[in-house]
Amino acid sequence: MFDGPFDVFALIIAITAFLIAIKASSQAAELRRRLNALEEMLYAQRPIQPPPLPAQVQAEAPATAASEPPPLAPEAETAPPPLVTEELSPPPLATSPQADAPPPLPAPAPDIREPGFEERLGTRWVVWIGGLALALGGFFMVRYSIEAGLLGPGVRVFLGGLFAAALLGAGEWTRRKESISNIAALPIANIPAILTAAGTAVAFATIYAAYALYGFLVPATAFVLLGIVAMCTLAAALLHGPALAGLGVVGAFVTPVLVSSGKPDYWALYVYLAVVSAASFGLARIRLWRWLAVTTIVFAVLWLFPGLDAGDLQVAPRAFHVIAGFALAALLVVCGFMFGPAIEDGEIEPISSGSLGAYLFGAMLIVLSSTHADLALIAFTLLVGGTLLVAWRAPAATGALGAAAAAVFIVFAEWAVRANPDMLVLPGGPIAGIGPVATDSSVTLHLVTAAIFAAGFGIAGFLAQGRSNSAIIPVVWSAAGVATPIAILVALYARIAHLDRSIPFAILAVLLAAAFGAATEALTRREPRPGIAISTALFATGTLGALALALTFALEKGWLTIALALMSLGTAWISMQRPIPFLRWLAAIFAGLVTARIAYDPRIVGDAVGTTPIFNWLLWGYGLPAASFWAASIFLRRRTDDAPLRTVETAAILFTALLAFMEIRHFATGGSMTAPPSLLEFALQACVALAMAIGLERLRLRSRSIVHNVGAVVLTTIAGLISVFGLLILENPLMWRIDVGGAVFNLLLLGYALPAVLMLLLSYAVVGERGKVYANTIAGGALVFALAYVTLEVRRFYHGPILSTGPTTGAEQYTYSIGWLGFGVALLGIGILVNSERARLASAAVIALTILKAFVIDMSTLTGVYRALSFMCLGVVLVAIGWLYQRILFRRQVTPPPAAPQPGT
Repeated sequence: MFDGPFDVFALIIAITAFLIAIKASSQAAELRRRLNALEEMLYAQRPIQPPPLPAQVQAEAPATAASEPPPLAPEAETAPPPLVTEELSPPPLATSPQADAPPPLPAPAPDIREPGFEERLGTRWVVWIGGLALALGGFFMVRYSIEAGLLGPGVRVFLGGLFAAALLGAGEWTRRKESISNIAALPIANIPAILTAAGTAVAFATIYAAYALYGFLVPATAFVLLGIVAMCTLAAALLHGPALAGLGVVGAFVTPVLVSSGKPDYWALYVYLAVVSAASFGLARIRLWRWLAVTTIVFAVLWLFPGLDAGDLQVAPRAFHVIAGFALAALLVVCGFMFGPAIEDGEIEPISSGSLGAYLFGAMLIVLSSTHADLALIAFTLLVGGTLLVAWRAPAATGALGAAAAAVFIVFAEWAVRANPDMLVLPGGPIAGIGPVATDSSVTLHLVTAAIFAAGFGIAGFLAQGRSNSAIIPVVWSAAGVATPIAILVALYARIAHLDRSIPFAILAVLLAAAFGAATEALTRREPRPGIAISTALFATGTLGALALALTFALEKGWLTIALALMSLGTAWISMQRPIPFLRWLAAIFAGLVTARIAYDPRIVGDAVGTTPIFNWLLWGYGLPAASFWAASIFLRRRTDDAPLRTVETAAILFTALLAFMEIRHFATGGSMTAPPSLLEFALQACVALAMAIGLERLRLRSRSIVHNVGAVVLTTIAGLISVFGLLILENPLMWRIDVGGAVFNLLLLGYALPAVLMLLLSYAVVGERGKVYANTIAGGALVFALAYVTLEVRRFYHGPILSTGPTTGAEQYTYSIGWLGFGVALLGIGILVNSERARLASAAVIALTILKAFVIDMSTLTGVYRALSFMCLGVVLVAIGWLYQRILFRRQVTPPPAAPQPGT
């Protein structure tokens, strides 16, 4: 029942419709007057040339022509014009078969102009709103009589039926009135269809109220009456067109909302909806109205949601609803099956597949909402089996196989994640290697249905090969036949074995791999047929997947990551033997699954990583997938450079980098992966990132891969961030109390000197291949870290392993200047020996920094001999540098004078 605001809204609609109807009526009268005037004008302008007549007839002809109008055609007097279901066009005037009748009037030119807003409002919308208002008026009259207690139940039902009969009679009367008139009805008015639709909706509501609310009718009688009304609606829609069909179906599906009772009766509701669906599907089949079938399916599925989350969920009527709807859709909607429309062989039709998939979705919702009740699971199994049967007979519904496979996986996956230890294993006792004793019998039903689904999809997927001339049909069958058994096996393993080691499940996986292998071998020997190559590759991939699962089930759970990575490698290898594009995407999908797996648990095996450096689970969990992805990328690159190859290459770079970073973290923290970072960790990560960036820069020159190109830039950026924020700020031994170790071989050498060398090598690796700014920035970073190493080593010499404590003496300041100056001179010497302008510019920068230090710091902090020595050494070095530049680098060549001219020349 609706509340007060809806009543006000309905009243406003009714008043508005009444006002618009008045205006529309006047406009229709004006249009009719203009049409009559146009016909009279055309008739007056028609040239008449009668045949020669006898003299006595010629004398009487003027009087006869002046007193009698032209005779009507016999067809117009005896039969109405033919009925159409779409928009009607004015028929031409009929001609008389008599010899002395005038020739027919010329047909008026069609009006091709677009109707304006006012015309649409007055000729279309007002009629639709009027029909809706009539239907709502009947519903609200029933509601008012109930609330006010004015009439008894019997009188209410009688008046409702009388009102429905009046509307139906008015619709038929207006249809006949329009068909026998010599002026065709306006096609945009469609008043008979609207009146008839309102009458059928009220009839549906009346019968439903008599059965569900008042109990006047037993279920059998209500079913018959509703069927009669549905059939009458079907017949009326055949005469009146889609307007009646649309409004009638919507009204029929909305009726249980408007006419409701306090305690819902789901059996009555779903029996009623089954009758309505049958009538609607029948009409859609006869008139081939796809939109009507889709509308019916949508409303039918939506009617599953009311009360779906109730504690006392009634499974039986809902199961009846989805089974009845599925059967009706299979009989009347699916093309090429039973009474469905015909379709070209080998074509997958969306409505046929979607109709079955929609009811499968409804059955899945019932299973999930009822916590896997036995009856719900049985109904779901019947619908999945029905989908296989219908798709086997009608290729147009092959697309429903994907929906069935997805629904099966969702049902078993949801059952797998339920935290109910009562439903773990068979009630007869535990099986060795599976788990504790079960106390709920539904596990047995789940295992039985799982076996039925796996066998049904697998066997049908194999037997369907070669039955169609279209390639897509056998491919869909094989994909469902391979994916569904594997998905079910994984879900059962997760539910029963809790992702732990289980030898029985490993045996099942080996048997499944053997079945897929036998199917692959059998398909390889067959003669070429459309789609058989792709199907063979899918079964071969299923063999690899089942073997990888067997390895996962038999070993520790961390091997699942390795198994999926090996599946990617195996699929890439198969794609080399059979160049099928889908296999390349499948290899990329497996790479994505492995990536998602490590995102869920980066430690692969949780707390069982171990404390052994390098040789721990991280090496196998990241190293083997990285090697698999690198090998898979080599196989895929032999064909072409496409999106699947780039996905696998990305996974290879990602796992290689993660292997290095995770192993470094494990080593630096002693196995405690949650400990805070340290100088050692940052130093190793920066060095490894720089080394991998250098390797990718060299590799991209040969592969020309955009993934290698972007990967090199990303790793360089990561190395830069670790170097700046990690080594220079967060773990800088000058700022924090950090033990750097020994005098020479210490963390300073690893954290500053080695990164400087790697940055220098990286800068030379990108020279000429990337922009100058990019290469010079990396070279500048190398200079900064080299200078930092010199400074920190001087600090280590004076302060020991802890650099952040103790005062800075004059000797230390003088040593800084000498060290910087010596570093600058060394850079200059290297620049002169190898003729490197970048090295000489770096030397100039270091010496300039030393000069600045001498005049800003040394002059104010140093005293005595250290101040003098500092400036003396600086002066000597600067003079020596000037001499080197003048004598070696930029020595002027003296041009000899021209020779004196010889005598006689």
